[in-house]
Amino acid sequence: MFKSARLRLTLAYLAILMLISLFFSTILYSVSSHELDRGFRGESHIYTLYPHDNLALQDIQNLLDKRLDQSRHHLILNLLYTNIFVLLLGGGASYALATFTLKPIEESHEAQSRFTADASHELRTPLAAMQTGIEVALRDPKLTKEEAKDLLRSNLEELAKLTALSDGLLQLARLNRNDLPNERVSLAKVTQEAIDRVLPVAEQKGILLEQNASSGVTVIGDKAGLVEVVVILLENAVKYSPAKSRVVLTLKKQAKQASISVKDEGRGMKASELPHIFERFYRADSSRNKEQVSGYGLGLSIAKSVVDLHDGTITAQSQPSRGSTFEVKLPLA
Repeated sequence: MFKSARLRLTLAYLAILMLISLFFSTILYSVSSHELDRGFRGESHIYTLYPHDNLALQDIQNLLDKRLDQSRHHLILNLLYTNIFVLLLGGGASYALATFTLKPIEESHEAQSRFTADASHELRTPLAAMQTGIEVALRDPKLTKEEAKDLLRSNLEELAKLTALSDGLLQLARLNRNDLPNERVSLAKVTQEAIDRVLPVAEQKGILLEQNASSGVTVIGDKAGLVEVVVILLENAVKYSPAKSRVVLTLKKQAKQASISVKDEGRGMKASELPHIFERFYRADSSRNKEQVSGYGLGLSIAKSVVDLHDGTITAQSQPSRGSTFEVKLPLA
């Protein structure tokens, strides 16, 4: 699809370029031909000022007309060569411009296709599990009340996964710069609220949450969105960290930016995985097993989208078995 679109766009650019080139070539030929004609007519007039017999004057006039025709012929050839050069050079330039123009559209289309495929796959898994369980139960004439309750509990778990997935997808779809509140936000309050939300989960695993927050660090933006970003980073840190470990959240000023970093002592990631961790539905190899770690790989994508809306950056550093550090930088208010 994009190959044919690239070709059509190239031809369109080239057609426009050639129309412009031919238009100016026509004007240039008209002006140059007029100047040549005027020049040769001037020479002919000079010859008439001197005594000549009619035969000699006619020969001179014929010679001047021949030279005029030759000059026009050379002018046409030069313009023709110029337009051929413009055609060849313009063809390459038009193809490059068409490729450059379509590249973001092509990338967006590929991302959308990948997103649709991933979303379909993630939705199909819990639905298939529910369908299989229900079909097996319906075919079992000896199904007991307790077994039916177990099936309902399992279905509720799958429904909870579907709800979490749909909530994440809706949150990604609703993120819009135009809806971003324009208010001063204290990042110390943001980090404290995030820690309060994650603390119960951390305590269940025996993970210590430490906070090193500087006061007076404020930004302009959406408090709820920024709290969600820090919650996502803290939840991931707790999720992928072993019991009895430590997660450290640091808030400080760096030049004209606010820095929020979350450091854990978890399993870490390979260097080859880091460029992809903010993609939707991406989960590092070390976390592919959903029996060990639940989730759909939407959290970091949501976090990055929120940070981007605040004109900030989010980066990650990690090594296998040595933990990970995520850092968010935002412009100060």
